[in-house]
Amino acid sequence: MSFREWLVGTVVSTTAQTPTARSIVLDVPGWGGSTAGQHVDVRLTAPDGYTAVRAYSLASTGTGSAVELAVDLIDDGEISPYLVHEVRPGDQLEFRGPLGRWFVWKPSIEAPVQLVAGGSGVVPLVAMIRAHAASGSTAPIRLLYSVRTPDDVFYANELRDAAAGGGLNLTITYTRRAPAGDSTPPGRITRELVAASAFGPEVKPAIFVCGPNGFVAAAADHLIALGHEPLTIKTERFGGT
Repeated sequence: MSFREWLVGTVVSTTAQTPTARSIVLDVPGWGGSTAGQHVDVRLTAPDGYTAVRAYSLASTGTGSAVELAVDLIDDGEISPYLVHEVRPGDQLEFRGPLGRWFVWKPSIEAPVQLVAGGSGVVPLVAMIRAHAASGSTAPIRLLYSVRTPDDVFYANELRDAAAGGGLNLTITYTRRAPAGDSTPPGRITRELVAASAFGPEVKPAIFVCGPNGFVAAAADHLIALGHEPLTIKTERFGGT
């Protein structure tokens, strides 16, 4: 099966992740699997033949027939309103992939893993966390996750369970409203926060940063200013979809 072919997956389940986002699990017989960090192109076709294609990161990883996406709503988007509000179990979606070979984590990477996410940019990093756990990797792994409010955390229970179990060092920071009792006031990530929560450059971590354009640029700048080599920082950016 070529990654250039358009495949058809059947929706098995959907789960609300935030008030404006949900994850979608599809069954795709013959799916060849994916590497943590990859994405797919999703295509919708209107009755008049008009098509729209958008890229979405995979939360799933490894082999098997299950493909999992997580989609955040863009009010004027051509695809996300349908995926968030309309798609139901039994519906079919066209997509192609997996795509992307650079922004990926593999168990063969022995360096500590530093993940930095803004909003829905956590989705491919969730795939990395899942792959890390499934492989039994002993590389330490950290996630610095910036969201607007506590209601905007994707995969909240899964991330907190991974942190409680000791497999993940998790820091969640909020830009608009923090939970009661949080010691850090709301605001954008700062160099001081990155220094306090991320691995230092001396351990030479493998770094993956994903989120909106401005967030990724700021996070990468902070990491470089703290002494991380630019070539060790892999980034994935997105705008509206």
